[in-house]
Amino acid sequence: MSHTAHIPSHRKPRRSASKIAIRAGVAGGFLGTLAVAGAAGPANAEPVTETIEMPTLTSAGLSAAVAQSAQSTQQVALDLELQAQENAAADKAAKAAKKAKAEADRKAEAKEKAEAKERAEAAQERSSRTAERTSLSASASASSSAPASGSAATVVAFLKAQLGDAYIMGATGPNAWDCSSLVQAAFREVGVDLPRVSQDQSLAGTQVGTSNLQVGDILYWGGAGSAYHTGVYIGDGKYLDAANPGKGVVIQDLSGYPATGAVRVL
Repeated sequence: MSHTAHIPSHRKPRRSASKIAIRAGVAGGFLGTLAVAGAAGPANAEPVTETIEMPTLTSAGLSAAVAQSAQSTQQVALDLELQAQENAAADKAAKAAKKAKAEADRKAEAKEKAEAKERAEAAQERSSRTAERTSLSASASASSSAPASGSAATVVAFLKAQLGDAYIMGATGPNAWDCSSLVQAAFREVGVDLPRVSQDQSLAGTQVGTSNLQVGDILYWGGAGSAYHTGVYIGDGKYLDAANPGKGVVIQDLSGYPATGAVRVL
């Protein structure tokens, strides 16, 4: 046996062909990567360390994306249509409000004109009545010594000049009366001073029967001294009085509301 048989060999063990091929492949790939990097950029560029992968689209994903896009487009169209409808409704409401305001203004103007006309007519009527009353007063003064028939005519003329005036309890003219204030004012025109209230007027002058009435007689309803209403007989079975708030100053027929009694002061 050789004396060198127990000395380990300094030779490296042989590598297998497969390992050598793998290492050669890795080295070649690495060198190839370096070569590409060197050609693409400067010598001192850093090596690529991140790989970006593009998403893979399948047919199902593509269909979903298309469907989502179509839904978004449809929603936009619906929103635009809704906005258009809201704008149209707002325009319509504005036009209707403008038309209603114009109509209200027209009615208000017409009402104001009508009221102004009524006021003018009422003022003219009051002026006419005042002139007529002034004329009656002048006639009464000029005929203070005239016979009773003339005085009765003056009383009746004054009463007829008040036709249409209002009835208001306690009023004493010139455009509103109660029953006794109207009678008192009429006889004042011929210088006869009557009491203010119906009860006392029913006792003034001479009592006469209702079957023997003369123009100018004072009619009363209720008992003498306790009468609740008075008027003046104007002939032809009629009398004139300030009747009530619903009628005002009117001419009425005795057959519809017969008087209890009458007094004669002329």
